[in-house]
Amino acid sequence: MRNFKDEFGITGHLTILKRYKDGEEEVVFDDHNIIVSGMGVGLSYLFTASGSTNVLDYQIDRFQLGVSGIAGVTSAINQLSGGLGLAEYGTGSNLFIEEATQIVDAVDFTPSAFALIPANKITRIGDTSVRYTLVADEEACNDLENGITGEDTYLSEVGLFMKNPRGDSPPNASILVAYRNFSIIRKTSDFSLIFRWTLNF
Repeated sequence: MRNFKDEFGITGHLTILKRYKDGEEEVVFDDHNIIVSGMGVGLSYLFTASGSTNVLDYQIDRFQLGVSGIAGVTSAINQLSGGLGLAEYGTGSNLFIEEATQIVDAVDFTPSAFALIPANKITRIGDTSVRYTLVADEEACNDLENGITGEDTYLSEVGLFMKNPRGDSPPNASILVAYRNFSIIRKTSDFSLIFRWTLNF
């Protein structure tokens, strides 16, 4: 298992909050994240000039939410266990969803839905730290159900993605660079979920 803290000096921390309609906030998760092998893959494309020639393709500008997060994962993980589909993000929310492909390994590309992170939600907070504020608003990801059994499903994982390090076009081919599972959350219209995710390079 690669240790990205030692090899690249990359670490991260994730805080998840529920923000209710009256403005009250409740912290529901506050812990480190997992920097995954896709970070190394994306950086290798950049440093060896073997991938995209557009520096914007190396931005971490998208995320996924999922419903099958599992504990004990390692940096070898390359996709969410149960990433949401396009419709599950919610048609009335402020999220902008892009359907693109995901690099799972060198020969496997999976059609996926990504929520894009607005530029004003990406903030440099120090010489080597960037904070990504991911917002699943009151209309996003509500009352999710298993499409086969009809049972309730719960948000329990989140991942950050690098936009398009290979320079594929169209569509973008994004790669998972950071991941975290968390205790299950039944998302409803009563609150927004705020993910404050800081990466230290």
